Amino acid sequence: MALTLYDTPHGISLRLLTSEDTQAYLDLIQITRIPYQSVEPIREDEFYTLEAQTRRIQDRMKASEEGTGYQFGIYTIQDSTLIGQVSLNNVVHGVANYADMGYFIHPDYQGGGRMTAAVKLAVAYAFRALKLNRVQAAILPSNQGSQRVLEKNGFQAEGIARKYLKINGQYQDHQIYAVLVDDLHEQLSD
Repeated sequence: MALTLYDTPHGISLRLLTSEDTQAYLDLIQITRIPYQSVEPIREDEFYTLEAQTRRIQDRMKASEEGTGYQFGIYTIQDSTLIGQVSLNNVVHGVANYADMGYFIHPDYQGGGRMTAAVKLAVAYAFRALKLNRVQAAILPSNQGSQRVLEKNGFQAEGIARKYLKINGQYQDHQIYAVLVDDLHEQLSD
């Protein structure tokens, strides 16, 4: 799927990661490894290798072909620098019709609304192109920046999932946020 989504006011675009992005993606996750350690799972050093990320991106490309997941790179429009990722994972159609969302951005690009804009583009894609009913995300209660990104995009807090994910070596509670297509109906019809 050759698709690029743009938010020109924030100077970003989204497109699915491909094998050509592997080195840039590896560089990005190596840069964010320490700053995001408190909100990420502990990963072995092997995860931060070109071979591991090549396999990971190939797996994500296969998932997009199968319609079960979409890993978008966030790029600057100015020079096409990969600055982050937003993904729609565990896409389920039928009676459930939802996806889980995850995202991160290079620390030097935080602020200025870029992550909020990237999430907005991905949510619009989920509702318009994939025809989903719901997009949900799990956030550590202490991660206020991430909570603001979701809330600015119409997500609502639904409750706490106790010891939901193993983050930084410990199972931790997560606040579940979700947005429904009905929540954004007017915005999506523009």
